[in-house]
Amino acid sequence: MNRLTIALLSGGASSERRVSQESGNQVLNALDRGKYRIMPYDPLTDLGKLVADAPEIDAALIILHGPMGEDGTIQGILDLLDIPYQGSGVLGSALAMNKLASKQLYEKAGLPVPSYRVLTRGDTPCPDRCADSLGLPLVVKPVVGGSSIGMSLVRSKEDLAPAIEKAFEQDRSVLIETYLQGTELTCAVVGNDKLEAYPVVEIIPGKDHEFFDYEAKYNVGASREICPANIEAAVAEKAKAMAKTAHTVLYCRGYSRTDLILCRRELYVIETNTIPGMTRTSLLPQSAEAVGISFSSLLDKLIYLGLEEHTKKSQIRDHRRLQRILRAMTDLLNPNK
Repeated sequence: MNRLTIALLSGGASSERRVSQESGNQVLNALDRGKYRIMPYDPLTDLGKLVADAPEIDAALIILHGPMGEDGTIQGILDLLDIPYQGSGVLGSALAMNKLASKQLYEKAGLPVPSYRVLTRGDTPCPDRCADSLGLPLVVKPVVGGSSIGMSLVRSKEDLAPAIEKAFEQDRSVLIETYLQGTELTCAVVGNDKLEAYPVVEIIPGKDHEFFDYEAKYNVGASREICPANIEAAVAEKAKAMAKTAHTVLYCRGYSRTDLILCRRELYVIETNTIPGMTRTSLLPQSAEAVGISFSSLLDKLIYLGLEEHTKKSQIRDHRRLQRILRAMTDLLNPNK
């Protein structure tokens, strides 16, 4: 078997660097050495090497989270280098990373979302107005970011201003939204043109965590996941359909994972992740395992989908180039046209 040369990108410069490194290490161990020659890169230090090695790279696995990795930045670099990669391109990555842009597209598609307001740096927050219009408790988080970094659950007007300042440490815009207490769910979607929703996962944060925050996500034993989720079959199917819609309206490709809340028997979309956690025990691999797809096979599938998407883009690009050449040839033969 001819082995593919895979560039494994992990680490990076965002506040989620540690999570990315851990995911990258587990992906490295799971990849089949009989199928792949693996070349690890940390974009924080190895971009020059990646550029130099580009001609010998068959595809990239982007295991990066947060800004400069999940927001379309590294995807644009790989596009320039003509290196195929798994997951969404520049547009889908940037849209999903921006929680405000995502919400606006969800709403346009008819997906229910929690009520919200947005503040930009320099605005004067008015706790009374926020509480009156959105109610308490409130969730405060950066517009751009991931892994719940900079996120707070606010139960009193007095705690709102400090929570806003905490979020502003991560981004120049802050999202304030109504806190919906209910069952936390997540649903992975895999595919390019033909989408498949994997079993819905129910997330139960530990008693020391009011919501699925950074510690609950990444500290062993801090939360519990149930897959498939302990919800009615009709609710699970609706969650899958909503995850597919979210994936589509954000122009995602390859795979994504959409987080939802089941509150008073109604489902609400919270956000979509274009590069979800990729340790063996992360939510997407758990969901894949529930339908008989091993961690290693899941990585194979994501690489295949990345190569498939790149091939389609190349065919379109080459077709357009051919059409331009044919038009130019026609003009050369008919100079007076």
